[in-house]
Parts: sequence; structure tokens; C-alpha cells
Amino acid sequence: MNKNYLFTSESVSEGHPDKVCDIVSDYIVDDFLSQKNPENSRVALETLVTTNQVVVAGEVRGPEGYECNYEKLARDAVKSIGYEQENFHWEHFNFTPFVHSQSADIAMGVDSGEDKDQGAGDQGIMFGYACKETPSLMPAPIYYSHLILHDLAKARKDKTIFGIQPDSKSQVTLRYENEKPVECTEVVVSTQHDEGMSTDDVSDIVMPFIKNTLPEEWLKNTVYHINPTGNFVIGGPDGDSGLTGRKIIVDTYGGASPHGGGAFSGKDPTKVDRSAAYITRYIAKNIVAADLADKCTIQLAYAIGVARPLSFYINTHDTGKVDSETLIEKINSIVDLTPSGIRDHLKLHKPIYKASAAYGHFGREPGDDGSFSWEKTDLVDQLKNL
Repeated sequence: MNKNYLFTSESVSEGHPDKVCDIVSDYIVDDFLSQKNPENSRVALETLVTTNQVVVAGEVRGPEGYECNYEKLARDAVKSIGYEQENFHWEHFNFTPFVHSQSADIAMGVDSGEDKDQGAGDQGIMFGYACKETPSLMPAPIYYSHLILHDLAKARKDKTIFGIQPDSKSQVTLRYENEKPVECTEVVVSTQHDEGMSTDDVSDIVMPFIKNTLPEEWLKNTVYHINPTGNFVIGGPDGDSGLTGRKIIVDTYGGASPHGGGAFSGKDPTKVDRSAAYITRYIAKNIVAADLADKCTIQLAYAIGVARPLSFYINTHDTGKVDSETLIEKINSIVDLTPSGIRDHLKLHKPIYKASAAYGHFGREPGDDGSFSWEKTDLVDQLKNL
């Protein structure tokens, strides 16, 4: 096994067209979960954006009498990002909804009854991952890629920098020795900017965010690529179309772990694409936080309408202090891995999802509102006894 290598991950900002769609979709999910009896809400929505157009489509089920104002939520979401451009403005874009009721066939398989537990909302495989490369137990390339853009966007919104627009991308390449990151060899940041700004102008704004984010000792020989095309005035949905669920690797581990293929945004927590991906991260993070492994990959598999997982896999990549069978037995004794058990354990029936739609669903701080509950390490004491 090669233990010395280069590895790269990328991130995109909240103003990237695909992320605009994720955010709009999760604004709608949160609105459904803000109503009474949120455990009965069902949402599966995609958003599409292009020049001055926002389209929302999918299937939903809400409480009796509830009428979702999709257009207002879409405009609120786009306003929160900061789009006030001629060809994409939160007040002026054309909005088209194509939303219908949830399929009765799906509801029959998912809903609980007197003689059955609530089943999974679809078949699928979900992966979770954790490692000791960063304090948040995330892979370093994706962690730093997110952080650069997150801090850049915060400064834009706080008006401590000027001339930078919402659409941006980053990419961080790290050199590993003995499977540990030791140097940043390349950084790419492309950000939309005002007309008339030179590449040097943009670089003067962006470089401090890179250097304040990455460890100083990693940057001695780094090559920087700031707006390598030379101009990035036309951006956002006017520069490229966007669609919910197209940045699933950005949302997870930057390619450092396998991915089951399912997207998260626009889905209520009965969808195991979302809830099971959260519980696998939670389990993997707690195993690593308990010092039972330096890195850990988890996989769960589900069938639509079936409550119990079809398989449960743990791989500690030859760093584990306890065998996988013992870990699986212990986790099964303290966490109910049925869809309803996951939602209850992590308290997922809350309007907590729009915060997760940009800058990664993992490696974030748990919030007082219940957001990012899957990042808690509250199983550590129970696992340390193994």
C-alpha cells in the first residue's frame, strides 16, 4: 500500500449554482419540519436554477391544512446567499413550482402501522467516515477547502471585504507521508468578482483567507492558482445551471471515503439517503474519538419499506484496537439502526437542515437548535469500555 501520495479535495460556496439549489431545497424541508407533527411530513424535492429562473419539483406530504409558500422560501434562500445581480436577483427571478403529493405506493412501504415498523424511504447504501487528520475528525483536504470558502463568504456578508460575489470554488492538494498530511502543494480558488477587478485585485483579497486557514508550516512551497481563467464576472446561475444533489462528494468527505450515491438536500429524515448517512458519520466519529481507531469507514444498507438494515460494515483500515465484529455488536446494543431509531437518536425531526446545505454536512459544530447532532461524540464513554 502506497503511504506517500498527493490527495486533492474541492469545495464550492453557497453561491455556486448547485449549492443555491441545495439551499432552496433545504429551506423547504425546514419549513415542512416547522409545522405540527413534523414526523409525518414527507419531502423529496429538487431545485433547478439558471439565468433568472428557479424551478422546484418533487413530491411532498404535509399536515392537514398546511400550504407551503414555495416561492417565498426560494426567494428567502436566494436572498440569504446575497444574489442581487441583473441576471439573478432574489426579488426578480421567475419561479415555477412542479410539486405533487407523495406516491401512495411509497407511503404504504414507509409508514408505520399496527403490524409493522416504519420502513426505509428507499433502498440504498450509505457510508460514514472519520479520521484523525483534523480536530473535527475530517479528512484534511476537504476540511480546509470548506474553511477557505466559508470564511470568504462570511467576510463578504459582513462587508469586511468588497468586490467579491457569491459564486466561488476551492481546491486543496496535500502531500501525505506515512498517510499523514505534511504539506500543501497546490491551492485553487476561483471566485466571482465585480467588473473591472484584475486577477491581482482578487488575489489580494483571497490570499489572506488561504494563509489564515491552512497551517503555516504547510505553505512553504505552495503553488497558488487564484482565478486561473483570468476573469470571473459572469457567475452563479447566470453563468451555469444548477441542480440539487450534484455536489455529493463536496457534501461528504471530498473523495477520501466511498459514497453510496444518494444526495441529502431536499429530503426529509425518513429518507435513509440522509438519515443513515448521518448515523454512519456519527458512529465512525465516535469510534475514532474513543481512540479505538485512527480512521474508520462505516456502511449501512437498506431496502425500501424494510426497517432493519440489510448489512452493517465497519472497516478500521488496520488501525483498529478492537475487531469489527465486537464494534458492530456494541454499536447495535446502544444505537437502534432502524430508520425511526436513527431519527429518534439524533433528533432529526427538527428544522435544522438549511445550515447543512453548504460547506459540508460533516465536520461542523453541533448547534443548540439540534443541528449537526450527528457530530456529537456522546458515545465515547460507552465505547471506551471495549
